[in-house]
Amino acid sequence: MKLEEITLRHLKMPMKAPFTTSFGTVAEKELLLIEAKDASGVTGWGETVAFVAPWYTEETLQTTWHMLKDFLIPILLHTEIRHPDEVSALFASIRRNCMAKASIEGAVWDIYAQQTKQSLAQALGGQKQRIEVGISVGIQSSTAKLIELIKEHMNSGYKRVKIKIKPGYDIEVVRAIRAELPDLPLMVDANSAYTLNDINLLQQLDDYRLLMIEQPLATDDIVDHAILQRSLQTPVCLDESITSVEDARKAIELGSCGVINIKIGRVGGLTEAKRIHDLCQKNNIPVWCGGMLEAGIGRAHNIALTSLSNFVLPGDTAGSSHYWYEDIITPEVKVIDGYIHVPQSVGIGYTPNQAIINKLTMSTEVYR
Repeated sequence: MKLEEITLRHLKMPMKAPFTTSFGTVAEKELLLIEAKDASGVTGWGETVAFVAPWYTEETLQTTWHMLKDFLIPILLHTEIRHPDEVSALFASIRRNCMAKASIEGAVWDIYAQQTKQSLAQALGGQKQRIEVGISVGIQSSTAKLIELIKEHMNSGYKRVKIKIKPGYDIEVVRAIRAELPDLPLMVDANSAYTLNDINLLQQLDDYRLLMIEQPLATDDIVDHAILQRSLQTPVCLDESITSVEDARKAIELGSCGVINIKIGRVGGLTEAKRIHDLCQKNNIPVWCGGMLEAGIGRAHNIALTSLSNFVLPGDTAGSSHYWYEDIITPEVKVIDGYIHVPQSVGIGYTPNQAIINKLTMSTEVYR
């Protein structure tokens, strides 16, 4: 393929309810949509996942726009590509900026799947017809409200619940949930809110039969997580610490975790995500797909990735209606009895809803 035109759109999507973690609250999601057209007229779509502030990683919506406009698009535009795996090699001279790279690489994968008459899941090597889905619940104003929300989600069929924790909002909250819901498949996500000084506190979580503790320590740490994992019975899941297959290799060799969360944007694209999946499968490390409050395009890419065989734990790709009044794809992503059907039609399996996209678009730039 050879990309002849790339359109960037800046969207702002109001959320049904604010989502709060240890690093902040999101009430509306801003994102960039990437629409790429190749010389034969096939169109592929990608989505950025960076927030407006550098809470989760150093990237922001503005830095991703800058990287796409001034570096990544000029590299890809009018360049002959035989397979999407070549994109990461083309971008090798650009340090990090994984979310910017992933967004445009996703559009290339979409085009490739359409050209080869495959679904995106099939193009990646996925075989599942449906995927298990969990739900992520942000920090609430009271434990009673949190438990009420969890019950609602479990009644809707979600296969597991993840709650956010932070110092002062941890042990007592988990204890209350376990007292009310003793058999709930439950995990906690700290978003790097703790240090090794908190080992004694984190060890208390072993009493509550958690599926895992996600990213308890620093975002760039692998060494201290190995010390922590040796002190816990509960598996540590690494998220922010894993930005490449090399990070994953080192973490596995050090014994830093028992589970890895793979996010397409965090690791630089579907190609790198698949490499991490394959490495973890070879080393008997289960993986799951985390969420970044994606709109429909990003959600479609997550579904395709999760169809790979070593995604054995429910991911965070909830249905569209959980977050959005209206999503930017047709049909919207639906969860039925805790599962999402993996589309079998060519490409991402969903059609961008141009009317909704136009309504939510704040600005547009076209590159030829």
